[in-house]
Amino acid sequence: MKKIRLIIQALSFAFSNGYIKGFTAGKIYKGELKNFCHPGLNCYSCPGALFSCPIGALQTVSPTSLYVFGFLFLVGTIFGRAVCGWLCPFGLVQRLLYMIPVKNKRKNLKGHDKLKYLKYFVLVISVLWLRSFCTYLCPSGMLLGAIPLTIISKPIRELIGSTFFIKLSILVLFIVLSIYYARPFCKYICPLGAIYSLFNPISIIKLRVDEAKCTKCSSCQRACPMDIAVYKNPRSLECIRCGDCISSCPHKAIEIISSL
Repeated sequence: MKKIRLIIQALSFAFSNGYIKGFTAGKIYKGELKNFCHPGLNCYSCPGALFSCPIGALQTVSPTSLYVFGFLFLVGTIFGRAVCGWLCPFGLVQRLLYMIPVKNKRKNLKGHDKLKYLKYFVLVISVLWLRSFCTYLCPSGMLLGAIPLTIISKPIRELIGSTFFIKLSILVLFIVLSIYYARPFCKYICPLGAIYSLFNPISIIKLRVDEAKCTKCSSCQRACPMDIAVYKNPRSLECIRCGDCISSCPHKAIEIISSL
């Protein structure tokens, strides 16, 4: 399961950032595919990006636009937060960083039970109200968009200002945190994860626990990067459907199912 997920994540990353000319010419792709959103957090301004980012689209379209809301509703209803675990490019970055062998690793930041609600605040205030998430907060946009374009394009380098260094500092912070803590951006900040989490209780793709087999040994929680006791709540808002709990369960009591 882990190897399959890593392959799918890598393929999703490569496919969604497959505009090779962008990296050689330093220009953003603006073709027809940019009219469509990638399910994960994948910056519009990345030189390799073939699709738009749903969060960026939310900030730029009219509040009455049906496409972005319809897209998020459709993806959320089918997958819930499985997008975070299987398709999101920045989710893959965090996963790879957490695999770096260092001492004193932890799953959660101190105050996790309260901090996990911060992403809903970010969604409402930074995305829907101030529409400033992409400009000031998004580390994915910095890593996949601003840094590559700055390296490639001299005119863009000449435009570097304080905002660039603010976002660079945020990116460095989350890179360091992701080495020591499991998916901190997903848990505490990501507004896209906040949106998809609301669909976890009703999504078509979900986890099921066989209570006849489950002994409540907590192996699932120890394996879960989001620190969820799956046997207590397989439809938790925090669950990214990564499948680590399935691989770790000694009794094969957990499975991913479709309700169709």
